[in-house]
Amino acid sequence: MVALKVFGQPASTDVARVLTCLFEKDLEFQLIRVDKFRREHKIPEFLQLHDPSGQVTFREGDLTLVDSRQIIRHLCSKYPDHGNKKLYSNGFLEKANIEQWLQSEALNFGPPSSELVFHLAFSKPLGLEYDMDAIENNEKRLSNILDVYDQRLNENEYLAGDEFTLADLSHLPNAHYLVTRCERGKKLFTERKNVARWVQDITRRNSWRKVVELQSEHPGPLEK
Repeated sequence: MVALKVFGQPASTDVARVLTCLFEKDLEFQLIRVDKFRREHKIPEFLQLHDPSGQVTFREGDLTLVDSRQIIRHLCSKYPDHGNKKLYSNGFLEKANIEQWLQSEALNFGPPSSELVFHLAFSKPLGLEYDMDAIENNEKRLSNILDVYDQRLNENEYLAGDEFTLADLSHLPNAHYLVTRCERGKKLFTERKNVARWVQDITRRNSWRKVVELQSEHPGPLEK
């Protein structure tokens, strides 16, 4: 197998998403810790990857990918028989269902949850004041989305059915930060019975625990 390389910090939600998938698939990889806040992404090798954002970059031989959701799709498609074989089903209908919730995470859950993670969990450590207008606006947006999730999770164990898939995995980083770093963010999840059960379940997975261990070994700032 060609060596798999991930460039970035585990504290980044995008990097954490990719690392979780790699652990779920039992794939060997090399993590190259790059901190854009210390301008470490200016090293020649990283510049060659053509990722101006410095968020997350994945390399496999001559292939370079930047978007974390594209990376996890690639890993599951290329290595379907490794590790967790149910992350990204080969069935047309099942995969379409997973894609529906992946899109929901990227377009609906991701934006307000990312804003709340930044404002509630990281603004004070960075020496910034709370932006209450932004917090309240994004709380409303995320609350509306989690109401839909709660209804869905009343019908199924996980978002795309009764198996843990990329649909759930993609939500892990932001959900974890909100539940563990700020009481206000945690309440959005715990006050909804089915969402509370779901987030407790997925954050206890061994793959995610390994990512949290990597984060604690070398904590870094969130890449917003």
